[in-house]
Amino acid sequence: MVPTLTMLGRVSECTRLESKLDAVLVEVTIALCPAREGPAQRGHSCRASVATTSEPRAGAGQPADTMRRMSAPAADTVIVLLYSNSAQVRAQVRTAVGRRPAPDSPRIDWLECATNAELVEQMDLGGLDLAIVDGEAQPTGGMGLARQFKYEIDDCPPIIVLIARPQDGWLASWSLADAVISQPLDPVTAAQVVADQLRRHLQGIPVVR
Repeated sequence: MVPTLTMLGRVSECTRLESKLDAVLVEVTIALCPAREGPAQRGHSCRASVATTSEPRAGAGQPADTMRRMSAPAADTVIVLLYSNSAQVRAQVRTAVGRRPAPDSPRIDWLECATNAELVEQMDLGGLDLAIVDGEAQPTGGMGLARQFKYEIDDCPPIIVLIARPQDGWLASWSLADAVISQPLDPVTAAQVVADQLRRHLQGIPVVR
């Protein structure tokens, strides 16, 4: 059959349509299949991910001892009872010992008693870390009271007795005192005795019985 002009025109039209269809297919393929990341891009992406996931939490970079200090409870203050009928003696003891008798000692909250009735009441209430009683207090001396407390109070705090002379140490032993401080007061010695008794109490060492 001899091709006619009509037939040749249809063939030419089909060829153009196929070319357009091929171009469309190429565009669709490019759109559906994007180019893969290059090595540099992949490396940058991994580093960003690592930096994000390994970012330290709050407190994670602190030393272990710092974390222990932050979490461990600390005895910031202690209550020290001071008994004497003499306001001057009480002031001398507070001045000699101070609020912190040693660098490792907690801060002292002083609780003063001027009468034996006040002293007995506070000892019965409990919650004391140390008691300092004046052996020369009037009308009731601290030595007899100290001995009474050691027999009657199960959780009796350590007791320091103020004595007028070093020779009165044997009387303090009879009172079951844990330590003595002789007068006139020496600030260095008084602070050392108080700090030592506070350490023993905070460490759970039993008092003299």
